[in-house]
Amino acid sequence: MPLSVEQICEIIPHRYPFLLIDRVTEFCDGECIVGYKNVSANEPFFNGHFPGRPIMPGLLIIEAIAQLGCVYTKLIKGGSEPDSLMVLTGADGARFRRPVVPGDQLKLEVKEFRRKRNHWKISGTATVEGELACAATVTASEIKAGS
Repeated sequence: MPLSVEQICEIIPHRYPFLLIDRVTEFCDGECIVGYKNVSANEPFFNGHFPGRPIMPGLLIIEAIAQLGCVYTKLIKGGSEPDSLMVLTGADGARFRRPVVPGDQLKLEVKEFRRKRNHWKISGTATVEGELACAATVTASEIKAGS
């Protein structure tokens, strides 16, 4: 079930410059979701992180994993209420193995999902050309939009 960036924008509220998923290529209900972020030299965070040696901030890689998890929760049956918003509430066990730089294509995979009421635990990875850039488990909570 591929999704374009336009379709992703219909599912989650994130927009430029904080929309960190360009497309979804795989969705296996109850199992996994795979998406991509094309890392451009024009990303606004590269202006200050770091001048002369641009590296994508690790927390933004974690945010990309969380956004993909949010897409997943919205796609699965009963995943979210239409007027709800998923907010990141924690990140555990984050490990960064290689820098992500302009020109990289970040492959995001989220495979583990646990839900307890309105709280989700999502485990995912970000790789570049098959090499692990980041692995993390994030926690997100579903709140009413406008709360």
